[in-house]
Amino acid sequence: MFEDRLSGILLHPTSFPSPFGIGDLGKQAYTFLEWLTAAKQQLWQVLPLGPTGFGDSPYQCFSAFAGNPLLIDLEDLSARGYLDTFDLGVPPFPQERVDYGPVIQWKNARLRKAYERFKELGNSAEFERFCVEEHAWLDDYTLFMALKDVHGGRPWNEWEPALRDRDPAALAEMRTRLADEIRFHGFVQWLFFEQWYRLKTFANNRRIRVIGDIPIYVAMDSADAWAHRDLFLFDDQGRPQVVAGVPPDYFSPTGQLWGNPIYDWEKMAEDGYHWWVQRFQANLRLYDIIRIDHFRGFYNYWVVPGDAKTAQHGEWRDGPREHFFDAMIEAFGELPLIAEDLGEPEPGVYALRDHYGFPGMKVLQFAWASDARDPFLPHNYDKNFVVYTGTHDNDTTRGWYEKASEQERDYVRRYLRVDGSDIAWDFIRLAMMSTANLAVIPMQDAMNLGSDARMNTPAVAAGNWAWRYLPHQLTEGIQRGLAEMASLYGRAYIPPDERKTSQHAR
Repeated sequence: MFEDRLSGILLHPTSFPSPFGIGDLGKQAYTFLEWLTAAKQQLWQVLPLGPTGFGDSPYQCFSAFAGNPLLIDLEDLSARGYLDTFDLGVPPFPQERVDYGPVIQWKNARLRKAYERFKELGNSAEFERFCVEEHAWLDDYTLFMALKDVHGGRPWNEWEPALRDRDPAALAEMRTRLADEIRFHGFVQWLFFEQWYRLKTFANNRRIRVIGDIPIYVAMDSADAWAHRDLFLFDDQGRPQVVAGVPPDYFSPTGQLWGNPIYDWEKMAEDGYHWWVQRFQANLRLYDIIRIDHFRGFYNYWVVPGDAKTAQHGEWRDGPREHFFDAMIEAFGELPLIAEDLGEPEPGVYALRDHYGFPGMKVLQFAWASDARDPFLPHNYDKNFVVYTGTHDNDTTRGWYEKASEQERDYVRRYLRVDGSDIAWDFIRLAMMSTANLAVIPMQDAMNLGSDARMNTPAVAAGNWAWRYLPHQLTEGIQRGLAEMASLYGRAYIPPDERKTSQHAR
């Protein structure tokens, strides 16, 4: 599907430097993209960009369609006249990590002040146009968020029955009563998407393609689950009959209890998976390439009882498989998808992936626990893959190596003919020189950082998603190293008039 050899960086916007306690879509994002261009990289991968809920996880969002208000660039709002300069004076937030609680409170207060100024300045035709164009998801989302506010943040299935069950008269009454609050949430979404599309255009103009992430499931406490309850396996009080997770695995001996509601795939199929068509359509505007997180869930998925405390005891159920993807292909034609196919899936998962030509994933940190037949070793895979040194769910490569068994470290050193003193860049070189057409490097590995820079530890509820870098860490040395490898291993852009076809003597 992806014929060109490309490489790039995995870096979520929350990790950008910023004086406001969290990375955003402002000037440091543009600085990064300019740096990435000079490094001859053509991919930028981000995590889901939705409004985060439980545990600040981008994989547990209040909406599968909305943007994260925390990523809005406040300096842009000041330039528009929505905020005064003194509004940008900030408390001493830590610069190397996101302290989400205080940041959320402080930033939301500025967004509300910007909204009040926006109202004083008069209506915006662009805002009104956005509300009309995005009404299919925006109307439910803004009402959902306004209702959460008046319910003290409680999940929707704990609201009074008339609102929980979306009684039309009750919803109409609340739309009137909460009209200003609803409009505030729409204003915030307008700001996010305007800033994101401007940034994405900047990237695309520099031949950088953005890889985005679609988690297969939505959060239990989300506008999607509330507004489309018939598409999920809920009881009559909005409680999930079963929830998602994975059984015991590499990451956790008790499995991973995600808690997401499970789709009623038969119900979804009745209208040709219309909700999913809308979701793909929205994400194909946000990104150039989509990574489907937990791709195997379309083949088969693990369900546990809704009241389970761990994911140990559950069952596998069949997913929609080809029926689903045939519907998506019919709607969109060829889909620029990456299949996150990690773990130990059944062969049918790979057959489903290969049937549509979706590239799978290879993670170098997984390659050293067995022998030369290990499927994560570069000599065992072909071009149609994306190779990573590690992912957002792994330790940094330096941290992984420091904790790995001596058997694994010995295998790495012998395989690469290195002493392990620069293991992160040894892995970067291995990824770049591999046959995989796409190679993606977490920024933490490019910066040769240890375990304290890890982004997420699966099955651990707190302390994740917080890592940030400082401006001085985005060095010219790293830039030159990546540029050299991109050129050396055929991953740099070459203008058509400079491309030469080599002729071999016979």
